[in-house]
Amino acid sequence: MKLWAVYFSATGTTKKIVTAVARVLGERLGAEKYEFDFTLPAARRGWPEFKREDIAVFGIPVYAGRVPNVLLRYLDTVAGNGALAVPVVLYGNRNFDDALAELRDILVKDGFMPAAGAAFIGEHAFSRRLAKGRPDEKDMERAKRFAEKIFTKLEMGTVSGPEIPGIPFPYRGYYMPRDGEGNPIDIRRVKPRTADCCGGCGICVDVCPMGSISRENVRECGGICIKCGACVKACPKHAKYFDDEGYLCHLHQLEEGLKDRREPELFL
Repeated sequence: MKLWAVYFSATGTTKKIVTAVARVLGERLGAEKYEFDFTLPAARRGWPEFKREDIAVFGIPVYAGRVPNVLLRYLDTVAGNGALAVPVVLYGNRNFDDALAELRDILVKDGFMPAAGAAFIGEHAFSRRLAKGRPDEKDMERAKRFAEKIFTKLEMGTVSGPEIPGIPFPYRGYYMPRDGEGNPIDIRRVKPRTADCCGGCGICVDVCPMGSISRENVRECGGICIKCGACVKACPKHAKYFDDEGYLCHLHQLEEGLKDRREPELFL
């Protein structure tokens, strides 16, 4: 048996939960532990070979209430071969909507057998204030208990799929923020700006999941920007930022309207 931690994690929050669950579950099962990080473009050229006896804790962030659409084509190419899967999503304190159900359905289609699922909270990609520092110590304890509950379920010989909330396919549309007058705020084409304090170190190039920032000129973002926050949060000089009016309006709505702490939801 191999115990896999499989994840897309632009700012490290999804990785933190997925690897914690996989570590505890692997220790309890006495399984070999492996990681597959498909955050960067170079990794998305294939998949590990999963076998029926394997278990994959499979994590992605929630973007607009769904599985990130830029990952859908790649996710369709993984072969589960009957391995057990634990779909996990991380969201920025708003809601996970249909993302967990969608990830479960993708894994089933790919040949995995979901045994449990969970939605955890991570610091929002747009903000350093919203769900600041999460997953925190309390979240990590919940992740450990989640792994223990999965182990107990497997020890009892129960591998039936968990009841995960969400609208069955076709899922509800991607979440669209609105301004104070009810008009849609469309930030899909918005890209980061670069302040004069930029030293050209290239860290933003290295962490961009879409490979969109030019190494020759780090001020250029020639490809898709998914607003994952990787370049903004990784920059040692805080030189990357967004100044689009709609983006800032939405950010203000999030930070002011979602101050109450959301807690992880576990499905077994």
